[in-house]
Amino acid sequence: MSPMCQYSAENGVIGTWHLVHLGAFATGGVGLVMVEATGVSPEGRISTGCPGIWNDEQALAYKEVIDFVHQQRALIGIQLSHAGRKGSTLKPWDDHEIASESEGGWQTFSASPIAYKDFPKPNALSVNQISELSKSFANSARRAIDVGFDVIEIHAAHGYLFHQFLSPITNQRSDEYGGTQENRIRFLLETSQLVRETIPKDVPLFVRISATDWVEGGWDLEDSIFLSSKLKEVGVDLIDVSTGGLVHDAVISTGPGYQVPFSAAIREKVGIPTSAVGLITQGQQAEDILVQGKADAVMIARQMLRNPRWAISIAEEFGEKIDWSVQLERARRVGPRKSPQ
Repeated sequence: MSPMCQYSAENGVIGTWHLVHLGAFATGGVGLVMVEATGVSPEGRISTGCPGIWNDEQALAYKEVIDFVHQQRALIGIQLSHAGRKGSTLKPWDDHEIASESEGGWQTFSASPIAYKDFPKPNALSVNQISELSKSFANSARRAIDVGFDVIEIHAAHGYLFHQFLSPITNQRSDEYGGTQENRIRFLLETSQLVRETIPKDVPLFVRISATDWVEGGWDLEDSIFLSSKLKEVGVDLIDVSTGGLVHDAVISTGPGYQVPFSAAIREKVGIPTSAVGLITQGQQAEDILVQGKADAVMIARQMLRNPRWAISIAEEFGEKIDWSVQLERARRVGPRKSPQ
């Protein structure tokens, strides 16, 4: 299950909604439940309602969810994130987009002082601030492992902070974190290496990237192949391949599985496991992606929101016998039934 924002935390602390939301997927037969983009600092959140894991209270709030997911024989991972210039928003169902200071908003940061669409202009991060943020990712990863998470993912896609450093559209720095391709990937590489050194060797480390900006002169697939090769060198185990999100007016040609070719190219060129996402809604479609070697895993998002037990239903279509939660077994049986108790 792909990480999907729920905008339902208070001061970065999750509650009952997340237990029910994430627990539903664990009872639905998925192999891995991924928690949504989770801020490594207060300013790292996308919205005032997004979760965080910059303190122990926030980490401990996940314990009940983690325990439930494990009881259902599934694994659970967390996506660590910093929104950069796309942060300080209100919840998407509020009547306006940007949170004022009185509404809990904050000054945003980015690689360069370039605003996203009509958002407030961000401040450029200093080299010292970049170093401290790398440590924040590592500290958040440590808290996540201590509370029981099985997988750590660094969110470097969808126009958030790392992506803002990667793309020449948003990175116009002239120091060691800007200019050349090697410099623009430095922040993500340093952070990934620090996280890898912080978590146990047997804990998988994923990085989600946007393989292209879908904009001329922006980040593209060749850049992503180069980056993925460097991430492999510092110990990243899987590249979670998405696209877009850096600019609001990019022209994207969508369709069923439209992002899968990017996963396939990175997997082939780099020799690193990848996951595929994007308008994957049918069981045979997902199976074909795996069988044809276009990805090593398939991440399902909106289709899981529509049907949290999608994985169970697809397994049944393929004649696969996977374990259901015992409380749900009567829904699996066919033929004569006993009278209700």
